[in-house]
Amino acid sequence: MTPGAQASSLNRILVAGLASTMIVACILWNIKAPTRLGLAILPQQYMAFQLGIALAVAYLRFGFNGQDKTRVGWVDGTIAAIAFVTLMYAAWDFAWLLQEQAYRPWQITVIGTVVTLAVLEGVRRRAGLMLFSIVSLFLVYALVADKVPGRLIGKELSPERLVQYAGFDPNAVFSTPLAVGTIVVMLFVFFGQLLLAAGGGNFFTDLAMAATGRTRGGSAKISVVGSALFGSISGSAVANVVTTGVVTIPLMNRGGYSKRDAGAIEAVASTGGQLTPPIMGAAAFLMAEFLDIPYLAVAGAALLPAALYYLAVFTQVDLIAARDKIASADTDGLTPRQVLREGWHFILPFAVLLLALFVWRMDPEESALLSSVAIVGVGFLRGYRGERLTLRTLGRVFVDTGIAMINLILVVAAAGFVIGVLNITGLGFALTLVLVDTVGSNLSLLLIASAAICIILGMGMPTSGVYVLLAALVAPSLVQAGITPMAAHLFILYFGMLSMITPPVALAAFAAATITRDDPLLTGVASMRIGWAAFIIPFLFVATPELLMEGETARMGLMMALSVIGIIAVTSGIVGYWSGPLNLPLRGLVVVLGLCTLPLGFLPAGDIFHEIAAGLCLVLALLLALRGRFHHENTKGGIQS
Repeated sequence: MTPGAQASSLNRILVAGLASTMIVACILWNIKAPTRLGLAILPQQYMAFQLGIALAVAYLRFGFNGQDKTRVGWVDGTIAAIAFVTLMYAAWDFAWLLQEQAYRPWQITVIGTVVTLAVLEGVRRRAGLMLFSIVSLFLVYALVADKVPGRLIGKELSPERLVQYAGFDPNAVFSTPLAVGTIVVMLFVFFGQLLLAAGGGNFFTDLAMAATGRTRGGSAKISVVGSALFGSISGSAVANVVTTGVVTIPLMNRGGYSKRDAGAIEAVASTGGQLTPPIMGAAAFLMAEFLDIPYLAVAGAALLPAALYYLAVFTQVDLIAARDKIASADTDGLTPRQVLREGWHFILPFAVLLLALFVWRMDPEESALLSSVAIVGVGFLRGYRGERLTLRTLGRVFVDTGIAMINLILVVAAAGFVIGVLNITGLGFALTLVLVDTVGSNLSLLLIASAAICIILGMGMPTSGVYVLLAALVAPSLVQAGITPMAAHLFILYFGMLSMITPPVALAAFAAATITRDDPLLTGVASMRIGWAAFIIPFLFVATPELLMEGETARMGLMMALSVIGIIAVTSGIVGYWSGPLNLPLRGLVVVLGLCTLPLGFLPAGDIFHEIAAGLCLVLALLLALRGRFHHENTKGGIQS
């Protein structure tokens, strides 16, 4: 073996060892191993340990342009070593450092400088220039805050004080986002990786194929159902697209959908997974911490909006199939009974997860750990279509999970810098006042402005990073305006996620376009058409708290019924089909009636207006169905004669 090959092999072994150590440390922390051994370890010590390993892996594994590499140059090797040693020292001596923080010892300055610079460069490599630029802008602002004119003026900070605070303080880098990422989210990513290694990804795709493939437009419905199931676990819209899309997009092309629509359907379906309980791309756990409420409350509030989201997508792909005469998909003879007979054991870990979360009321991290144990148990005993857990694949899962967590840890650490700057300079309060005062008392304008800001700030960023940033910058303005905290935080999550399908930086749509080999920008535009409902659902649940499971059951049912009728009506108008083609005037009428049915709450007429519009929608739907049936019978009779 040549020296270069030896160095490459050693680097792979080192990265694998460090990545696996992250997961082992997370498991030990969550089973309270330090406490059981009589060790008093601060959460910040644990976070420093994990951040040190993450930075070392980031510089050993990923090059200057963010690409995977096998050999490490001396520059990246030196950075990795410095970051690792510095944070291991911080983890070891954090209690004393915290005690001495008021006296600003030189050790904190060194730690803060290393953490700030290493995390920033790591974010640039792995999360892209957008997040790097946003975080850098906040750090630069902190240095000149006292010179900024107007309401955005802030407290004066020296460079030394800034790095001490941003790169060390428990209210900055070692705050809630990093804690949730390294304690809770890591276990759910581990759960997802175990599921994939045991064959769960193929099981869900096959189940979606067997359940929906035989209906019209079955190929697209497979994509919607499969991506919803897989996306709520995977934690990444882009990862979902490239994982399930390689199967579903060619299937949709063969079924009769255009390349553009196939890519858009996959992008929208995958993005919706980040908004769907139980896992919601890890944002649900961050939201529970920010709002200081049980995770169960977040999952419950997100359930009906997610159902409306997928109702709109499912309805649209069905109507497109009817309009374009797209038949069912080739399911290779798969039936739900057959798929469940071969893969029924995958239901057990999910049953354990749901029971632990919603019945036994266990903490999310404990639930994820218990369900992971369940996967290991059934995964070793049973396989699915040639895939099963072995000791080798289990070891690979530890490595893959650790490497998959690098991006998230870097992003939440950088988000901690932003939170720190908002706290220490007073910018957070100032931004809230400026945004609220700019739009005055008009709630609709505030929501529209906030939605635009969320989409812009969310461009090119992963789920958790988007949410943490927006929770610090935009959510306080909405709460200040009188919107309930739950509605405000779900609102920003939705519009932050919509950046995944909204040009010019629509990452999920662009990932789908690489598979379809179609124009990325036009795929993004098609994604906005397919996912139109996602742009209005947040306004619905802000105006109608019943859609967040708040209020009386009867009114909750009424608001849901109005929303369902309105969304189906608008979707049929967009597609131009309902029991037959719709001409332009009819399409316009259906869209207007559908929008009037939606309980947006901003009209003075109240519920009666929406109910009348819903009644007209139902009457029109019945008339169109009778027209379609009459036309079909006449056509059939003409052919027979």
